[in-house]
Amino acid sequence: MTAPPDRPTAPPAREHPRAGGRLRVLWNLVVDWGALPVRTRVITLLVLLTAVALILSGATAYVLQRSSMVQQIDDSLTRSVQEFRILAQEGIDPASGEPFSASDQLVFTAMQRTLPAEHEGMLGFRDGEISWTASSAVELRLERDPELVQWAAERFDEPFEDQGVAIQTLSTAQTTYRAVTVPIQFDNDTAPSLMLLAYDFSAELQELDTTFLTYGLVGFGVLVLVGVAGWILVGRLLHPLRILQSTAAEISGTDLRGRVPVSGQDDVAGLAMTFNEMLDRLQDSFSSQRQLLDDVGHELRTPITIVQGHLELQDAADPDDVREVREIALEELDRMRLLVDDLVTLAKSGRPDFVTTQPVDVGPLTRDVLSKASPLGPRIWTLDHAADVTVPLDAQRITQAWLQLASNAVKYSAEGSKVSIGSQALSGTLRLWVRDQGIGIRPEDRESIFDRFGRGSNSTRAEGSGLGLNIVTAIVSAHGGTVDVQSAPGIGSTFYLDLPLDPRELASPDASEPDVSEPAGTGAGRPGPVTSIPSTTTHSKDGAA
Repeated sequence: MTAPPDRPTAPPAREHPRAGGRLRVLWNLVVDWGALPVRTRVITLLVLLTAVALILSGATAYVLQRSSMVQQIDDSLTRSVQEFRILAQEGIDPASGEPFSASDQLVFTAMQRTLPAEHEGMLGFRDGEISWTASSAVELRLERDPELVQWAAERFDEPFEDQGVAIQTLSTAQTTYRAVTVPIQFDNDTAPSLMLLAYDFSAELQELDTTFLTYGLVGFGVLVLVGVAGWILVGRLLHPLRILQSTAAEISGTDLRGRVPVSGQDDVAGLAMTFNEMLDRLQDSFSSQRQLLDDVGHELRTPITIVQGHLELQDAADPDDVREVREIALEELDRMRLLVDDLVTLAKSGRPDFVTTQPVDVGPLTRDVLSKASPLGPRIWTLDHAADVTVPLDAQRITQAWLQLASNAVKYSAEGSKVSIGSQALSGTLRLWVRDQGIGIRPEDRESIFDRFGRGSNSTRAEGSGLGLNIVTAIVSAHGGTVDVQSAPGIGSTFYLDLPLDPRELASPDASEPDVSEPAGTGAGRPGPVTSIPSTTTHSKDGAA
């Protein structure tokens, strides 16, 4: 059934504006919590956790104290009832030594012998009326509470034999009591009597509430102290992070010199050190990239200029001139291709998959490299020593680095001179080497030749891209090893590739290393077979870097 059209319908229920506003504020706090500063969030959580701890501990203590207080009141009332019963069972008046003649006399004697506590009072009743009151020293005057008196008087309306002695809680207009009534009637009594014992429970509870109100005030002070101290301490702890933030804001793509001051040895100091190390790596990387771009631009500018100049000056009608320019252009383009290939190799050296190691028998690898190196130039190729050991290596990359050193040996030595290749397992190290009898390296050039586009002072631009030894260093570094050179001008050079070796993998480790002063063809520290391979193959001018 539908309501008549003219009947007014009730408006839709609307949320109370004040309640909705509170929910909206609470929701905004939850949503915007992540936007608050870390310092504010830490202090807020610290204060909240402290408040929860204080509230839980205070509430637990309050409940336990209240329960203990109720138990103490009940125990006191129970002891008074037991004393009253003992006196009634004896039936002798301690003052006169005569038996009690009336129950009212027993109530009077019991009230005289009872010492009420601070908030305890008592009354004696006979036949529904107050017969005895406590002495004036008792502060709690039960007779002044009509509701309590009426409640005790109503006990006379029930048969005493049906009444039990039970502690009850009674609330009146004045206060709340914890009370007990003890009825008694002798056989020869004309009227029954009753003794009322009661505690002012509200007064006892007020003392407990006052104690915990003090606890609450002290707890509030503790929260304020925790908030202020936490604000200061957290501010000091976060100060390095603010410095870190300001330093990071000052750093740009062109200026990476800023560093975070490090003080202490805690986690924040460790973060600052890690950040500075990251900046060092970034600065080295950016500097290397800029240097690479500058070097590549410089290296490419020369062949481009040469090709462009010859093309502009060539006589298109002269076939000989065109042929000569073509040969020069192809030669320079080959040099540019070699440079690009070497740059690609260096770019790959920073990747995790630059080297892929697997167990390699170094002896056959050494002989294979000697075989591949012999066509590089008309030299007397000899094998100093071949290590009898199996090592995890990237055979292709190691061969590339080894042949690069062999190519350099051909490039800087005279035709018909000796070039020796060897390998040896030392204590914890696998050493590979190439020894020549070439022009040697000056002491001041021994560091620079390993740099990108680095060349010795006795080399020329036509002798490769200048990246060969840099590629060798990258390959050896990817294996966790090092590159070194021993050289004397006019005598020759020996390049060493030292790779880390687990001593457990050594098959027959050698105790000594090759001596540069020994003639090629002798063993590195011990006699061994020497392979001599004279070569008549002419090495191309741009065959290696």
